[in-house]
Amino acid sequence: MSSALVVGYDPQAIPGVDGKALRTALDAELARFGEHGIDAAMTLVVFDESAESTLVTSLTERPWDVVVVGGGIRKAEQLLPLFEQIVNLIRRHAPQAAIAFNTSGGDSVEAAQRWL
Repeated sequence: MSSALVVGYDPQAIPGVDGKALRTALDAELARFGEHGIDAAMTLVVFDESAESTLVTSLTERPWDVVVVGGGIRKAEQLLPLFEQIVNLIRRHAPQAAIAFNTSGGDSVEAAQRWL
């Protein structure tokens, strides 16, 4: 079975957003991976000193086939340093994994499938 790690920004840390509703949508997308025969996990980070250790733990948990980096991290200009950190941590700690990018929390499966 193929494996995917989805890395996203913690919706509870986004001001003015219904974090609970967004988290529910992300969990539904994660469940959709199983419907496509992909074993998936999700790691949510915030832009602080915990991001690196959180990511390294997830990236080294197993040999992922693909890591999907969420649009919430890539699209926000103020998160550019976090996006760069994530890409470099993937290269360093999961070099066997393809890197994919979704456009929203609802198309992570399709992003992963492009590389599986």
